Amino acid sequence: MRYGCGRRRIGREYKRRVVLTDNTAITKPHHTGHRKRLRERFLAGGPEALADYELLEMILFPAKPIGDVKPMAKDLLKSLGSFGKVLFATPIELMKVEGVNEAAVVAIKVAKAAAERLLKEEVADRPVIKSWTQLLDYCRIHIGSNQNEEFHVLFLNQKLELIVDERQQKGTINHTPVYPREVVKRALELGAASLILAHNHPSGDVNPSKADVEVTKQIIDAARPLGIEVHDHLIIGAKKHFSFKSKGLI
Repeated sequence: MRYGCGRRRIGREYKRRVVLTDNTAITKPHHTGHRKRLRERFLAGGPEALADYELLEMILFPAKPIGDVKPMAKDLLKSLGSFGKVLFATPIELMKVEGVNEAAVVAIKVAKAAAERLLKEEVADRPVIKSWTQLLDYCRIHIGSNQNEEFHVLFLNQKLELIVDERQQKGTINHTPVYPREVVKRALELGAASLILAHNHPSGDVNPSKADVEVTKQIIDAARPLGIEVHDHLIIGAKKHFSFKSKGLI
């Protein structure tokens, strides 16, 4: 049996039209085989072989087993601004985008949680000071794109290994209250020998404010008499960071 192939435009989509010799036709969606092709490209070339919207499509595949998720992926990026901001968006923000349901929200949040957990394990498995790149990557994905400020303290043991990363406070878009006595008290409870402070600037400007400099000084002054060292204070943005130590502020 012979087949003839053509394409006809239906609305905004192209659909493939397979014509049989008896003049009947089978119309296939334009995205037929698209998922398989994306998987093959990913396996052959890794994530670098895919655009942001294509990687997001793959994350969304389980949320919509049948059909085309490319429009949803592109709308998410257009609405929220970037791949990272999609991962960090709240469920309410995500569900404002057409087609995004609870299953899609879960798929996106699982992808973020998996990346965050992997980076945290890499930091925890070796001395933090010797895995600085991994530490910065962890901080970026953990708090870098958050829409509100969060102040975290990484408590380290005598081998400079991570005991725990704890969020001390969550604030507004440009302010987080921090209490030095509470930081030092928690360090003593955990038996921490040293600390790394980290907080994010949602604006993207990672330069420290006067309040950032002052609270850092207060924590150092409270920790020093107890033999607890503050190694650094990191200000994290979505793409940049500021290190108090590298800039000579500690």
